[in-house]
Amino acid sequence: MPGTVAHQAGGPAAWELLRALARAQPGLAGTPDPGPGRCVTCHGPSQLGHARCFQCGRHAESAPGLLADAVVPAACAVKGSGFAQALWQYKSARGGAAAARRALRALLLVFLHDHGSCVWRSAGMPPPTHVSLVPSGRGRPGPHPLAVLITPYLALPAATLVTAGPADRGCRELDPGRFRATQPLPGAAVLLLDDTWTTGSTAQSAAVALRAAGARHVAVVVLGRHLSPAGPGRGGSQPFRLEHCVVHRAGLAQ
Repeated sequence: MPGTVAHQAGGPAAWELLRALARAQPGLAGTPDPGPGRCVTCHGPSQLGHARCFQCGRHAESAPGLLADAVVPAACAVKGSGFAQALWQYKSARGGAAAARRALRALLLVFLHDHGSCVWRSAGMPPPTHVSLVPSGRGRPGPHPLAVLITPYLALPAATLVTAGPADRGCRELDPGRFRATQPLPGAAVLLLDDTWTTGSTAQSAAVALRAAGARHVAVVVLGRHLSPAGPGRGGSQPFRLEHCVVHRAGLAQ
């Protein structure tokens, strides 16, 4: 939604330039539409006859009522693809990192601008009152690279999360005590951002921390949902379309 989440980037021509930059990123794969064999939470592969994948099923059992209201990937990152590489590269100081940061920033800003309303509707929430970022799981000093990348362009107050224990604590499992919010968030509707989703344990641990601080709604937007090239939903089976998002099948006309 223009003016709600992201600062205005200029007129329509400026947004079209951002869309062109986002589309030019190599290796983008679209998130498959909901249906059999697709997890209703993370949109990754699940066993036929099961609504959720194994990890999301475990999360739902261990923290009922405390997880994110919706999880929406902007795109899928197939292992070995250019997009998957960019999601790693933008955090580094290696060659190509600056170009990766520009493309990822454009993708996230355009997705929030064009599909934010789809996300809020899917989560059953009003437009967000706060934005939060999933803390780094690797004990990296300083702010999370995603915060450096995107925070200056967001027009929402921050709901800051910090690690409440060892940085490597529970990296593969949901841990309600892993993070804590630095301020109370009574009744807040929080947009929770992350760069990648593999098992979802870190992002859902962050969602639980926001709930503990009083947030009423939490919607997760993730840049790339990691997928195996050999598994369902691999890159070649779902072309990427910037005008399409997984919670708005018809897409949003530009």
